[in-house]
Amino acid sequence: MMEFYYSSDTCQRTPVNPQANRTTSRVSPWLSPLAYLLGRHCLLPLFFGQIRITGQKNIPTTGPVIFAPTHRARWDGLLVPYAVADCMTAKDLRFMVTIDECQGLQGWFVRRLGGFPVNTQHPSVGSLRHGVELLKQGKAVVIFPEGNIYRYGKVPLKPGIARLGLSAESSHSGLGVKIIPISINYSQPYPNWGTDVSIHIGSPIRVKDYASGCIKKDGKKLTGDLAKALEQLSHQETEITNHAFAEITNS
Repeated sequence: MMEFYYSSDTCQRTPVNPQANRTTSRVSPWLSPLAYLLGRHCLLPLFFGQIRITGQKNIPTTGPVIFAPTHRARWDGLLVPYAVADCMTAKDLRFMVTIDECQGLQGWFVRRLGGFPVNTQHPSVGSLRHGVELLKQGKAVVIFPEGNIYRYGKVPLKPGIARLGLSAESSHSGLGVKIIPISINYSQPYPNWGTDVSIHIGSPIRVKDYASGCIKKDGKKLTGDLAKALEQLSHQETEITNHAFAEITNS
């Protein structure tokens, strides 16, 4: 049986009942392909101006992956699969989202497109356990490390990604979880029709390189390095002409 741990101020680990507060997710076999097809070929190309993507070669084609994008607008949830579609299929993507995003009509769609809720203020062991299960199945989990939409300034990252990656890696030797930082930049703070988008995909961060056995220390180091990677990617926006990118036109 898998055990999950909450970190404390020391390197001691306290086991938590893995059956508590069970969380699940699913991908609708008809809604998900339709939504991604319409989004990729109709909605996004018609709404946005130019969509530029760099770093697609950094996306692993096999093995468990955590995509860690910046969160600047609600459009991010569609732009991430748009950017990684050549390497991942819709059935492989799951989204860890806030509880508020799983309410009402929006929540109905989110849950059928692979979304599952997490309380960012008090994360439950159920959300963590489900994330680990997905990674063990070789799927990709999308988590916004800032925890919410922030349009301006530098935002401290939440520890959830590090906790999930380290828990998965420790529960299955040689799992090989990789975290992929993604910076999404809009030409306007509040995207509207014709807004340009730049998406920069960074080099994979190997979780096993941080698994020394002290959850709190390892998580802090991993979160810090992820923050640095996202900051470096955001700086590429000012130097975009010096970088090769794959341009997707409105055809």
